[in-house]
Amino acid sequence: MKEIFYYKNRKIRINVKKCNSLQRISGLMFTSREKAKALLFELKKPSAIHSCFVFFPFIAVWLNKNKVVEIKKIKPFTLHIKPKKQFNRIIEIPINNRYQKHLEKIFK
Repeated sequence: MKEIFYYKNRKIRINVKKCNSLQRISGLMFTSREKAKALLFELKKPSAIHSCFVFFPFIAVWLNKNKVVEIKKIKPFTLHIKPKKQFNRIIEIPINNRYQKHLEKIFK
């Protein structure tokens, strides 16, 4: 599934795997860096994320609809991450070769 969001007047289009509530529990946990895919979580109410058992850093993009609320690099084994602003979706983008071009657009 393609997801589009805008950040600093740049259009970011990225392939994501939409996760259901059961998949949301595991997210990127126990996956290898190069095999990991970007994940989209749609939430009914905002909740914190963690990176326990994620052995590589990733980028978390919090969205309210398609508007970026916050972008943050998440280090492995971080316990509680949540922005202060309202959000209803999260995209987790692994830092790997597959998403290098997307990450360059975001952090340009």
